[in-house]
Amino acid sequence: MDIMSVDFWKCIGTAVLCGAIIGFERQLRGKPAGIRTSILICLGTALFISLGIEFSNENTDITRVLGQVVTGIGFLGAGVILAREGIVMGVTSAAVIWVLAGVGSMIGFNKITEAIVVTLLTVILLTGITFLEGRIKSLRRGVHAQSPTDDNSEG
Repeated sequence: MDIMSVDFWKCIGTAVLCGAIIGFERQLRGKPAGIRTSILICLGTALFISLGIEFSNENTDITRVLGQVVTGIGFLGAGVILAREGIVMGVTSAAVIWVLAGVGSMIGFNKITEAIVVTLLTVILLTGITFLEGRIKSLRRGVHAQSPTDDNSEG
């Protein structure tokens, strides 16, 4: 990871961009893990994977770094899940955190195009399902019920 290399800045720039795109959608909806958090998750994951690759040799297993990222990000995701009055909230935000780590991992493994595609797909899914929930009443039952002032009841 040479700070003077194009690959270094491509990794950093893509992680910041992908994190910002997903974080922007989350922040617009007032959800946990907005722009700053999303950028940092994506960037941190990309850096850990890149460092793991840089220090790997014939006696190391880079998938161990990936496995530790997956385990660690689970704790961060669990931190945004709340239970209020018997209703669990924040599961979508926790899932988004997991996806951000996946995108960061892809970037760390130099799968730049794939990371951008997954980023765009994530935002399309988040906004598309919200759009459908607003138009199809049967999607707003149970824990997905919304009051008229709610933008999206799931975190």
